Amino acid sequence: MDTHLHHEEHMKSSETLQDIVIGMSDGLTVPFALAAGLSGAVSSNDVIVIAGIAEIAAGSIAMGLGGYLAGKTEQDHYKSEEKREYYEVDNLRDKEIEETREIFAEIGLSSELQEKATEEISRDKKRWVNFMMKYELGLDKPDPKRARKSAFNIGLSYVAGGLVPLAPYFFTNYPHQGFQISVGITLFFLFLFGFFKSKMTGVSPWWGAIRVMLIGAAAAGAAYLVAKLLQGGA
Repeated sequence: MDTHLHHEEHMKSSETLQDIVIGMSDGLTVPFALAAGLSGAVSSNDVIVIAGIAEIAAGSIAMGLGGYLAGKTEQDHYKSEEKREYYEVDNLRDKEIEETREIFAEIGLSSELQEKATEEISRDKKRWVNFMMKYELGLDKPDPKRARKSAFNIGLSYVAGGLVPLAPYFFTNYPHQGFQISVGITLFFLFLFGFFKSKMTGVSPWWGAIRVMLIGAAAAGAAYLVAKLLQGGA
């Protein structure tokens, strides 16, 4: 019982961390690139702040909606497969019994134990279907609140990440001043984010940190140069 509860808590924690990584990753990068591009094209911090806030609002809603739809799709897929399993248990019982026996055979049970275990689990339809969902299809029952939680986690993480590169423009007078501070702060946070993200996924944390930081720097640098070129062409 304790092992099962620990597993569930671990899974929920992993899903939350995954949402935070998704939201924070784009939140740090996209507004950073936008602010950098505008810094090379406008002379007022007000324009950058307004555009940045609008982008963060739109981006967080879009990312949150994406997380919500992904969660709903997962739930709909599970329900569809569950319905099919109930049909097969009711109408294709012999086939399901053979598939159940094969699952027990794959985990190394003897022929005698395969028969006993199959007979035991097939007595309870709901338990049998849950078993087949997990061990035949590899599907765990999703949290019914997962879609809403995912939307909230991703959206909020995007906002938190987006405010990092935008914050210096609130406290400086000119875009180039805000840009210089924004670059330093954002690259630092990108490095930290990449370090912890890589550590969670088993990748070399130092290389992961440098890679994430370089990607963010490249995006911001490209946006800044394009804005400067367009401004020069105009």
